[in-house]
Amino acid sequence: MESPHAINGHDPVDSLLAAAKKLADQGGIRDEIVSGIYGVSAGICSDAVTYQDKKKLGSTYKLDNIVTSKLWGFPIMLAGLGLVFWITIAGANYPSSWLASLFSWIEGYLTAGFTAVHAPAWLHGVLVLGLYRGTSWVISVMLPPMMIFFPVFALLENFGYLPRVAFNMDRLFKKSGGHGKQALTMSMGFGCNAAAVLSTRIIESPRERMLAILTNNFVPCNGRWPTLILLSSMFMVGAATTGMLRTFSTALVLMGIVLVGITVTLSVSWVMSRTALRGVPTHYTLELPPYRRPQIWKTIVRSSKEKSLNVLTRAIVVAAPAGIITWILGNVFVGGESVLNHMAAFFDPFAQLLGMDGFIIMAFILGLPANEIVLPILLMGYMSSGAMVDIEGLGSIKDIFLSHGWTWLTALNMMLFSLLHYPCGTTLVNIYKETKSMKWAVLSAVIPLGIAIAVTYLVAAAARLFGWV
Repeated sequence: MESPHAINGHDPVDSLLAAAKKLADQGGIRDEIVSGIYGVSAGICSDAVTYQDKKKLGSTYKLDNIVTSKLWGFPIMLAGLGLVFWITIAGANYPSSWLASLFSWIEGYLTAGFTAVHAPAWLHGVLVLGLYRGTSWVISVMLPPMMIFFPVFALLENFGYLPRVAFNMDRLFKKSGGHGKQALTMSMGFGCNAAAVLSTRIIESPRERMLAILTNNFVPCNGRWPTLILLSSMFMVGAATTGMLRTFSTALVLMGIVLVGITVTLSVSWVMSRTALRGVPTHYTLELPPYRRPQIWKTIVRSSKEKSLNVLTRAIVVAAPAGIITWILGNVFVGGESVLNHMAAFFDPFAQLLGMDGFIIMAFILGLPANEIVLPILLMGYMSSGAMVDIEGLGSIKDIFLSHGWTWLTALNMMLFSLLHYPCGTTLVNIYKETKSMKWAVLSAVIPLGIAIAVTYLVAAAARLFGWV
């Protein structure tokens, strides 16, 4: 990929003619043509445009030489990603606790109201313990991280850094048989995989667009962040680690999980581009926009409204009926056991091979409509009453997990399974609409599921082989 800032030092017209001659002699080299075009454009600009501050233009070139260099480009990207995670985790802890306490306080009044009108116990269970608790969990756990993550990410985009990320990632995607623009669609997947599937329309090649669609699921969306953040802070960080160090350690664990997802993305792209989606990678010409001073408040308000609240609304719409259904399954008994327990027992032998248990697999299956509801369903399954855990008791969640035999391996493999398993229902519907093919929609679910099973099985087998659990 040719840098838009690389300007040929010769006469621009001669550069274009030289590129054309090379095209005629050697069958065409696209980068040379692009260089010639940029050379001609630079010549026209130098004659027609007057810069009041050439130093500012020079500083842009100098900054690009650093952030897009082969030496510093990727370390700066990783540092930026880690900083975003750290800000999100550090900033979301207290608001989540405040919201949890608020919803718990409201629940007390709702329960008192149901008791005052002598409402049936089943009605209180469905509406309060199922509908209300499920919805309040989603809001208290998801809203604070999203209100931080999306605006921070939007500020990077507003500053002009994300196109530089695509520039850097182009080399990796080209080697894997993909397209450089896949870095942009992958970045959007950190917010919502369903929206990222729609964004693959920016990729002109049908083959490379299909690669982007099939692999977008391997970056964690907003619905999976709560699971990853909660489990990494509870089980992947030492108990003695507190305060800022704990937040920093959790951010490092999340970065590791994200790197696993990116590695799987590139690996699957490489395999698919040499099997079912063979073809030569197309060239990618990217004109890097100038750096801009972010409009901080405007960007925060817009991203909060257009992304955070919209995604949260979708999560609530899905979580509300899911909470009711899960409460019913946990309170309908067959042979002395709830339907929920029967489902968990059925999946348990298979789940043990993957280092997890039947309740976790059952939660992922019932959580197909939206990843946001996997944790509430899991907690409901673990509670003997079949009701979701009291939101005020978030601090005791680890005790609930430990009482059901959890170890670091259980937490790690649930994190890996959450990262790699099939997309949510909304994403699958979007894939079907975009590809107009049931085959590709099914494959987009089967391929990630197969990878999630294989990875968690190998991790569990290795941990047991070396006696780590």
